[in-house]
Amino acid sequence: MFQHVFAEMNDMLDEIIKRYPSAEGLNKQELLQKWNFLKRMSDGMIDEWLMFEEKMSQVRERELDKPATLEPEQEAVTALPELHLECFSRGQGYFKLQMYPQAIMQFSRVVTDYPESALTRFYLALAHLNLEQTEEAGIHLQRIMHLNGSPRLKGLVCNVLGCIEAKLANPEGACSLFAQALQYDPTLTEPLYNMEACRLNSGKLQYANQLTALN
Repeated sequence: MFQHVFAEMNDMLDEIIKRYPSAEGLNKQELLQKWNFLKRMSDGMIDEWLMFEEKMSQVRERELDKPATLEPEQEAVTALPELHLECFSRGQGYFKLQMYPQAIMQFSRVVTDYPESALTRFYLALAHLNLEQTEEAGIHLQRIMHLNGSPRLKGLVCNVLGCIEAKLANPEGACSLFAQALQYDPTLTEPLYNMEACRLNSGKLQYANQLTALN
């Protein structure tokens, strides 16, 4: 729906990146005007997205968006009360927009009230990891392993822990965690890919799409 809009915005941004370093006078002023236009567009989209997420949260609270049938694991996730919090919805919105510091702020508010929320801590761990804050991510991941999370979630956690070990140049420990992830959930594909990446010492480790896998 919005692909053409983002395509135009990206083209305009590419032009600014290419021309601005050598631009002077009126040309530089023109590029600044385009930059300000893109900034207003971006800010407006973020605000609209967050309002949309808030409205979706209100709909969920009224149970007007409740699916007729759910898989057992999906049903368990939907039943979690923290998913209906406004700060959880805002955290998801920021996370999807890759605004990780803001997402961490919102999800931290959730775990203040729901410290046993494994899903919220998983979001927090991935947000910290995307900011290269490995120690903070590890704290949440280790906490999840001691909570009553589903086998699938624990498999995803082991996969992320394995990625951390691989980044720390510990391929043996990483592969052990990837194998543990498959023991929790043999249907996961990321641990298999990551084990091969470690074996070949090449390729990009996969964990960024794990919230999609969870759902």
